[in-house]
Amino acid sequence: MDFIKSWKSFLEELADPQFVDVSSLKLKDQLPPGLWHGNQLQPEVREAAIKIANEFFESLELDPSTLLKDIILTGSTATYNWSDMSDFDLHILIDFEQLANLPLLKDYFKQKTRNWNNTHMILMKGFEVEVYVQDSNEPHYASGIYSVLENRWLKQPSRFRGEIDYESIKRKSAHLMEEIDEVYEYYAEKDYKAAHKMAENLMDRIRKYRKVGLETGGINSIENLTFKVLRRNEYIKKLSSLRILSYDAMMSVNGLSETV
Repeated sequence: MDFIKSWKSFLEELADPQFVDVSSLKLKDQLPPGLWHGNQLQPEVREAAIKIANEFFESLELDPSTLLKDIILTGSTATYNWSDMSDFDLHILIDFEQLANLPLLKDYFKQKTRNWNNTHMILMKGFEVEVYVQDSNEPHYASGIYSVLENRWLKQPSRFRGEIDYESIKRKSAHLMEEIDEVYEYYAEKDYKAAHKMAENLMDRIRKYRKVGLETGGINSIENLTFKVLRRNEYIKKLSSLRILSYDAMMSVNGLSETV
């Protein structure tokens, strides 16, 4: 219990708003220089991205009539809001209206992307590649969207010059970080059932929180920028690990004892 107390004290300090790091939210003067040459992707980056996306698309083993609509780069590396921890978000666009058994296929796409992202560590000029299957008909909220296939911007980013409420972002981030740390406390005390339930609920709340922010305030909303703080401080990764580890421990006969 002494370990738990000292760890709790450390976490309380870390989640204090004055210690929450929001420096990565400050906009850069240029797009990631390794990826971009002026307003276009570096040729070698584009070629590699197309190869990755095409091979992943082929691994889905869809009906030959299913068309790959586009391959887009989105997320922080297609904006001025990137950091060294940003991902190279590669979206494969498919027209879901062409597909039969769509509910089953959606689950299949999620499983395939999860497995691919968990088993690969492909770096694009230092940024880890993440693939995602996206319905070409669904709205996509982003400040930068680049068609890799057509080699042009579908939505060109601009540097946001409005005021960002950093203090509110710090306070909200600190609050959510404390909740994630509380999940760890339950896990450390081997109350795996409570830890798993809290992790599931908290993950769902954070997803909804970000979604509402994107829909109402856009990418520079407090909600979306709070999510970025949690991700860049590795709290999203921590919560995801706790959710998996607590479930595995809960279902194991002899229990598990793993560090996050």
